[in-house]
Amino acid sequence: MASTLTSLLPQSEGWLPSWLLFTSLISIFNTIQSYTSTTLTARVYNPNPPPSSSTTAAALQPTQVTPLTGRLFGTWTLLAAVIRLYGAYYISEKPVYELAMAAYAVAWAHFMSEWWVFGTTRWGMPIAGPAFISTGTLAWMVLQREFYLGL
Repeated sequence: MASTLTSLLPQSEGWLPSWLLFTSLISIFNTIQSYTSTTLTARVYNPNPPPSSSTTAAALQPTQVTPLTGRLFGTWTLLAAVIRLYGAYYISEKPVYELAMAAYAVAWAHFMSEWWVFGTTRWGMPIAGPAFISTGTLAWMVLQREFYLGL
């Protein structure tokens, strides 16, 4: 049983391919969640501070997450998951490696622009995960590029 499971994992050296697989699987979970509920997506795209006893309803900005935007986000996330999945298994192929890097760069640019430019999110746990994963993975892929591509 264990050998069957390990045979399904990426066979390339190092931890990066397994990390790409892991983040791809997490993205698939996020896709399913985005199609079934807006709850978790609304936690990310929420410009309001945590409620306090002095917060009035009029002071809160309405959520921009609707079932349609949730499904759109889910579709975008699934596309990123597929690219990352290919990156995990074909990490030594230059176009696939670069496409996987681009998927993380686009995710980073999206989340940072929603925070810094559009103000649809604020720093906190819901945005910290995507920010750390995209930043860390991008840095890791830049540092390991020569190793995996033989450049």
